[in-house]
Amino acid sequence: MDLIRQGTGGPSGPDAADLQAAGRGLRLLSYNIQAGVDTRHYREYVTKGWKHLLPNRERLRNLNLIADMIHGYDLVGLQEVDSGSLRSGFVDMTEYLANRSGYPHWYRQVNRNMGVLAQHSNGFLSRIRPTRVSNHRLPPGNGRGAMLLEFGEGPEALVVCSMHLALSRRVRTRQLDFINDLVGERRHLVVMGDLNAGCDSSEVRAFIEKTGLTEPACDQATFPSWRPVRRIDHILVSHALEVRNTRVVDYALSDHLPICVELELPEGIRLAA
Repeated sequence: MDLIRQGTGGPSGPDAADLQAAGRGLRLLSYNIQAGVDTRHYREYVTKGWKHLLPNRERLRNLNLIADMIHGYDLVGLQEVDSGSLRSGFVDMTEYLANRSGYPHWYRQVNRNMGVLAQHSNGFLSRIRPTRVSNHRLPPGNGRGAMLLEFGEGPEALVVCSMHLALSRRVRTRQLDFINDLVGERRHLVVMGDLNAGCDSSEVRAFIEKTGLTEPACDQATFPSWRPVRRIDHILVSHALEVRNTRVVDYALSDHLPICVELELPEGIRLAA
């Protein structure tokens, strides 16, 4: 597992006061992009399964459309990105989307390195320069990870944790316990990503109870994108952060739909050190 940082020489980006002066909140998006594969029916997992192994022209077109959609957000957590292998045409998708959408700060975490065949990764794009970024291997170390980004210093800092959890409920429970220990008692906390479980699942309910986070989009389904019935993509926020609005974006370029929130930040919060 590695964490690559690139393009961090740009401005620090908007602070809470800047957002308030502009009359808007902080916009966050979480999106499982399925390595740029456009899936519109269950049968395409079979008929288009080769696209998960080999390069194709449609993938770059999809990435361009995804870049067009995400450019209006401040912080973007990405799951199922490829970090430059045969199937992606050796394109680092996180870097490509950052450059295409104009994000000065981007980070990617390779969780399952299959060499030239695939580089299964998480990615994160930010218009604001984080104070600290760290990557964490989730138990039991089978190719899942979480990224922790801190904006600002001290108790008023904003902490964002972006992740992609396992398919097994037993393993997800262990992973969420790990995340709970990792984030600790943070006043301004956002936990987001593909949790592979609904907010009514026992493991997510237990995590919300332990952390005291809220689930503002619990009633909004994200999977499958062509007929969403499962609520497995989440953005959880602490009570100190006021949610202006939340929605699932009807943008079916993956087997998941993206989910977003806009947060009203408290006056005392500092995003920059």
